[in-house]
Amino acid sequence: MSIGPAPAAAERAARTSYARLVALLAASTGDLALAEDALAAAFEEALRRWPETAVPENPEGWLLTVARNRQRDVWKSAAVRGSVSLDEAAGEPVDPLAEYAPLVIGDKRLELLFVCAHPAIDEAVRTPLMLQVVLGFEASQIARAFAVPSATMAQRLVRAKRRIKNARVPFEVPGRRLMPERLPAVLEAVYGCAALAWRGGPDSLAGEARYLAVTLAELLGTEAEAWGLAALTTLTLARRREHGFVPLDEQDPGGWDAGLVVEGEAYLRRALPGAAPGRFQLEAAIQAVHCDRLRTGTTDWAALRTLYAALLTVAPSLGARVAAAVVAGRIDGPEAGLAALPRDAELFQPYWAARAELLAGAGCDASEAYRRAAELAEDPAVAEFLRRRARSIRSGLPRGGPGWTRSP
Repeated sequence: MSIGPAPAAAERAARTSYARLVALLAASTGDLALAEDALAAAFEEALRRWPETAVPENPEGWLLTVARNRQRDVWKSAAVRGSVSLDEAAGEPVDPLAEYAPLVIGDKRLELLFVCAHPAIDEAVRTPLMLQVVLGFEASQIARAFAVPSATMAQRLVRAKRRIKNARVPFEVPGRRLMPERLPAVLEAVYGCAALAWRGGPDSLAGEARYLAVTLAELLGTEAEAWGLAALTTLTLARRREHGFVPLDEQDPGGWDAGLVVEGEAYLRRALPGAAPGRFQLEAAIQAVHCDRLRTGTTDWAALRTLYAALLTVAPSLGARVAAAVVAGRIDGPEAGLAALPRDAELFQPYWAARAELLAGAGCDASEAYRRAAELAEDPAVAEFLRRRARSIRSGLPRGGPGWTRSP
């Protein structure tokens, strides 16, 4: 069912212009939360007005005007922040790019990512803040990725926005001299986007993550970790599936995008470091081993074990620890995989999925683990796969290998 021109225009503006509009609204005040609230009110007003008055020639400019009016209302009286009429917004729209600072990066989302990576913002919340403000994920989605309660993550984000306002953190794009100190947080945010949207296609946020990673790598030229992230996001996207869910171990490589595999491998070659490899280079190498099954028909599990050992030394994340346990289960048996699983991952969905498969492979009761894995799965297709897997095991039907974990 198609939507009308007004909702379609509003959706298009949200998809293409949200980040730069937030940046413009927050630039003069440093109040990120107010900028988001004002822009949300502008979109609501657009959905009310545009069906009656037609879509304006400059939708982004119209939205910016309305949002700024809403900001002024709040400044005049916090007690009546929604009471002032927005009728003046019906006048001539402004160009949202006219007042924007001189371009340093050229891509508005990357610019805003560097803004949100300001060192005055708590390091622990920079990536979640970028995922929410710039890339549009909900606090609940981010909380699941970081394996913390939703309320805890929401509170962290609110505190971060309050600090930006109270500390008057400069809401401006840094020059090249300051970019290196902010780069790790930006790479983490793009990686987080890819991880949260891992099943999407080229037109989804997974495709957006790849675009941002490649654009950033090309901008920086010789930054090995940036090229590692470009390789990682490209190789992951090469294995996307349009419908349903099949674990990586059980996918038919013939359905993968061979062109993206070649492209990702080329990026990985450009990521070869002069020193010890970083996290994203190692993760890209892991994905390259999986993608090599398109050429060889087999998976080099020994190579994966070596790469995960290196990754756990550089970046012992929860996801890496779970994935390393899955590899141990493939090589040394499910009991070894169970012993290698981390003990502090009860809120982490891949932990329960891996535990269920390893338990089933060991001939143990895996029903509770499958139930928890399905409950925590945000993707309905993943949840249905887990429920179906549990039913097949209870019925004594054959199933796949002893373990799986999601990508990337």
